[in-house]
Amino acid sequence: MKKENVIREKSYAFAVNIVSVCRKLQRDQREYVLSKQLLRSGTAIGANIEEAIGSYSRKEFSSKLSISYKEARETLYWIRLLRDTNTLQSDAVQQLISDTKELLRIIGSIQKTVKNSLKKPP
Repeated sequence: MKKENVIREKSYAFAVNIVSVCRKLQRDQREYVLSKQLLRSGTAIGANIEEAIGSYSRKEFSSKLSISYKEARETLYWIRLLRDTNTLQSDAVQQLISDTKELLRIIGSIQKTVKNSLKKPP
């Protein structure tokens, strides 16, 4: 039986949620600029995790994971900006912020583990 990859599943579910939020922003608020930014960064988290999983070396894995972490930080920025400009309602915002912070914690933990393994001789 194949072991579940938590970060892969969580980042994918997060991307699905981001797509829904962005569609709603575009449909209901006619907000295209910020929603596109959120869509790009929010879906890039999982895309870079997928690339990391398929990488050929620990160094490449670490690099792709770093990009994913940066995309999550950027996503958090866009969510906060949408909240603070009253473009995105607070019920959706709180869950998105919570989910983004969870992804950041998981990715950060994986980065630490990988960084420590890169220091050790093979």
